[in-house]
Amino acid sequence: MPTNTSAVTFRRTRSKASCKAWLLATALAAVCAAPALAQQAPIKVGFMTVRSGALAAGGKQMEQGLEYCLAERGGKMGGRPVELITVDTAGQPATTKTRAQELVERVRVDAIIGPLAAFEALAIDDYIRQVGVPVISPSAAAEDLTQRKQNPWFVRAVGTSAQANHALGEYAAKDLKLKRVVTIGDDFAFGHEATAGFQRAFEDNGGKVVKKLWPPLNVADYGSYISQIPSDVDAVYAAFAGGNGLRFLQQYAEYGAPAKVIAQMTTVDEGILKSMGKEAVGVISSGWYTATQDVPGNKEFAAGIRAKYGADPGYYTAGAYEACAFLDAAVKAVDGKVEDKQALMKALREVKLDKGPFGEVALDPYGNPIMTVTIRRTEEKDGRLQNVVLKTYPKVSQFWTYDPKAFLADPVYSRDYPPARHLGN
Repeated sequence: MPTNTSAVTFRRTRSKASCKAWLLATALAAVCAAPALAQQAPIKVGFMTVRSGALAAGGKQMEQGLEYCLAERGGKMGGRPVELITVDTAGQPATTKTRAQELVERVRVDAIIGPLAAFEALAIDDYIRQVGVPVISPSAAAEDLTQRKQNPWFVRAVGTSAQANHALGEYAAKDLKLKRVVTIGDDFAFGHEATAGFQRAFEDNGGKVVKKLWPPLNVADYGSYISQIPSDVDAVYAAFAGGNGLRFLQQYAEYGAPAKVIAQMTTVDEGILKSMGKEAVGVISSGWYTATQDVPGNKEFAAGIRAKYGADPGYYTAGAYEACAFLDAAVKAVDGKVEDKQALMKALREVKLDKGPFGEVALDPYGNPIMTVTIRRTEEKDGRLQNVVLKTYPKVSQFWTYDPKAFLADPVYSRDYPPARHLGN
């Protein structure tokens, strides 16, 4: 079926539909056959993941989350079987756009779940607007896709890059009483925006970011960056994705860990905690998903993932599951008629879930979820590393406590915005 099996994987789920009219007269059977066949037609769902490079660990977790969601639903959405078409973007923007074109123009998918990274979502933004295919993001947190440049064909099943980091910035200043912090993060959109959100809230509450460090996404050795961290700061804020959090914390410990670490959620995500050791213990982070969080549906979800895959679910696992749940709810809302993409997109923007990994979730008018954010500390518990919840912030908006109109009047968060007011102090 696929012409490029290294890039595209087809996964079909079929089941025989039943129709009582087949037991009646032939004339009535003919009437029943047409809708039965329509219901049999599979919904084609394109799934964009990453199977190689620095982000591959997250890609694997996304695949597990989506697989678990579909299995839980018997391979169906809204009563119709699902044909899942998986493509590997390799975490490269140009490849991501090519794979999106394949899914839309060659496979003719009804909807897309993905891609993984913020810069990948930005790479296909204009194309998705042009072709009009519903996209549900399971992890790509690029701020402007649900802010100043909101895409009418895009909704997010997870928060923005900064959404959980605003809360951490406030917590670091108010609860931890930190005064001077160095930030270090992956030098790409996700790292920039996450760090900016933390910095803004931290400085608005009296803290000072005195230095900002930006290692390249695929850097192997963080030594030259760690050596630039002053010994007299209160903490280091770390914003890493994929396996980079593991490498940074290991090397940071080797250098003597001059200050405590606070972190963006993916730095110590459950998906990589299983590969970490003592270097992760004590790290305080924030996120909208924690395997231990007490929200409706998460206990069952986390237990199910542990039973099937032998490890706690992480951010990427939960995000893909939630994106699948979003699409399932929308398909049901349109009675399975996914061919009407306008109606399907409208249903996606109106999705409300009462349980799941994130508990109760509803979207704001911009297509971004309002979510519970937790502050967690990494601890060794029950024979494994876990993120234990310290504090909960309910119903957190992508705009935090800021006025949305004023927020959107400012530039999008970036490497240099908002400007750090205390560098070198």
